[in-house]
Amino acid sequence: MNINKPLPKILNNLSRRDWIASLTGGLGAVGLAGMLSEQNLFGAPSTVLSAPKFPNFPAKAKHNIVLFMVGGPSQLDMFDPKPSLLKYQGQRPSSVELRTERTTGGLLPSPFEFKQYGRGGVHVSSLLPNIASTIDDICVIKSMYTFNPTHTPARSLFHTGNIAATRPSMGAWISYGLGSENKNLPGFVVLGPGQNTAGGFARAGFLPSQHQGTNFDDSVTTPDKMIRYLQNKDLDKDTQRKQLDLIQSMNRGHEEQFGQDEFLEGRIQSMETAFTMQFEATDVFDINKESQAVRAEYGDTPFAHGCLLARRLVERGVRTVHVYYGPGQPWDDHSKINKNLTQRCPDMDKASAALVKDLRQRGLLDETLVVWGGEFGRTPVSESGDGRDHNPYGFTMWMAGGGVKGGMAYGETDEFGFKAVDKTVSIHDLHATMLNQMGVDHTKLTYRYAGRDFRLTDVYGEVVHDILA
Repeated sequence: MNINKPLPKILNNLSRRDWIASLTGGLGAVGLAGMLSEQNLFGAPSTVLSAPKFPNFPAKAKHNIVLFMVGGPSQLDMFDPKPSLLKYQGQRPSSVELRTERTTGGLLPSPFEFKQYGRGGVHVSSLLPNIASTIDDICVIKSMYTFNPTHTPARSLFHTGNIAATRPSMGAWISYGLGSENKNLPGFVVLGPGQNTAGGFARAGFLPSQHQGTNFDDSVTTPDKMIRYLQNKDLDKDTQRKQLDLIQSMNRGHEEQFGQDEFLEGRIQSMETAFTMQFEATDVFDINKESQAVRAEYGDTPFAHGCLLARRLVERGVRTVHVYYGPGQPWDDHSKINKNLTQRCPDMDKASAALVKDLRQRGLLDETLVVWGGEFGRTPVSESGDGRDHNPYGFTMWMAGGGVKGGMAYGETDEFGFKAVDKTVSIHDLHATMLNQMGVDHTKLTYRYAGRDFRLTDVYGEVVHDILA
């Protein structure tokens, strides 16, 4: 690069401080903030293997949507009826003497009525009439299990395949392996109320930084409020393009002098995406462009907005979207669980079912894999008399679309719904199955860092073929 070349006229009248400050205008700040923090956390790997070409085989799903119920939803009150809880109410059989996070009491039955729905007779409680109505599109996995009863490590395991808080998230792995079909939007988008809904679980970790999840606030419905600094009010599009071209030429000059750097490449690509996204985002993130009928199907809550936005994003080629039911961890019902579920489930039920139905109606369900669940479930024994403690031993998640069989329940927990006992599915098995449906062999999606090859499923994971169409 010729360092003696005069600066473009647009920069001649700017001080160095003004010039640097101007770079933070527009959507660039959104993409760069997380990206730069990731670079500070991890040095560039000394040896980087190029990502294998994916998909390895024909993919059933092109896109992935995760609906995450932060805190751990109760499988016993929604999908896994256990008559023995009523029969032995208040008692504490030896089979429920499993270690949990807090002190618990006797067996606590669910007050909610269960019925069987769809061609497979899947049990769904009265809390979820809308999900029940689309159960033929859904596979309910009743035999999930995880390895830790505490929120942060269990949530980390779900998102990254490891309890360590520094690994790349599954969204980043999917973005790294498959990229995005839309160069103007990130490959991995996070939606939830607030600016940091994922709580760090959208990180790229040691993967190239452009694969980090980009967070958007779904508690508001207009793009300029949802996305901070969406528009640069000081520079028009052409001027911004010239400014970015200058910065990119400096970045390329650095690479020519010092060699290729994965993190610098991530910066270059993220800045390009941020530049183009500020123009496309005004359209894709504006749910007011949907008809009133469609918006009414989803509802008017942050989670409903997130589900509708997820459909709009995958429709435009975004590879993976995570929608968080928040803020905080609202499904953590240590007390008053019956009251809390009665108040909370209608919103979640309506929006989740609307997403599945909307995807099917638009011909997108076959190519979009939807996954619903939390970091663990709840215990059949009571806490505080009217609540349930964390349960990592056996809980429920469901999947829809993307080549997964609908209208079926898979696996079983024990007599009281405490521990998965038949056709058990680990978090690593779930990840392996998700990647399989996207045409990726989970054992081959690797990245070399600190002298070893890492992968989302670590050294574990088996594809659950029985639930695949």
